[in-house]
Amino acid sequence: MKVSPARTTMEAALRLLVFALLGTAVLAFTFNFTRELIVKSEEAEKLRLIKQIVPVSLFDNDIVKDALAIPANPQLGTTRPGVAYRARLQGKPSAVVLEAVAPDGYSGKIKLVVAIRADASICGVRVVQHKETPGLGDYIEFAKNRWISLFDGASHQRYQESDWKVKKDGGQFDYLAGATITPRAVVKAVHKALHYYEENREQLFAGNAPAQPGAVP
Repeated sequence: MKVSPARTTMEAALRLLVFALLGTAVLAFTFNFTRELIVKSEEAEKLRLIKQIVPVSLFDNDIVKDALAIPANPQLGTTRPGVAYRARLQGKPSAVVLEAVAPDGYSGKIKLVVAIRADASICGVRVVQHKETPGLGDYIEFAKNRWISLFDGASHQRYQESDWKVKKDGGQFDYLAGATITPRAVVKAVHKALHYYEENREQLFAGNAPAQPGAVP
């Protein structure tokens, strides 16, 4: 029996449709599986870094469990909800660790964790993820350079508003020659995170997430 051209075309179209659907399903599964692994890896790295910047003398609670979901906020540079990890000593607030993002790194976003004491002084800062140039802008990693330690003890009592810049821009923070964009972005992000903490301190420790201000960029 001779098969009509129309039927042949229809069968070919159906086969293509089936292959397309299967391909889409495989891609979706792979994306979701990979994304979940990446998120888990980021979380593990984040918690490892938190232990570096919150001294054990500051808390006797379980920081990981005493966490507060907070909405995306322009001051933190976040475009999706994040988490604030809270340290308490004998039931009293002692520090909070905020997730922040510097959106204007040389090669894209720089994800940070910023630990701030109850008195609004910075315990420490660590880089969770970045894509800065190896051997040039990657000195923001604590494992490669101690530059990020410049934020230890920083506060608005120690530095004026105009001081929160790299020295090339008239501020107080050093930088390595040839790599100004990266530290500039980190300094700005940390400063904004400190402002966020000062404006939302009570809500952060009380357990009620701060209201989301304005539109998120």
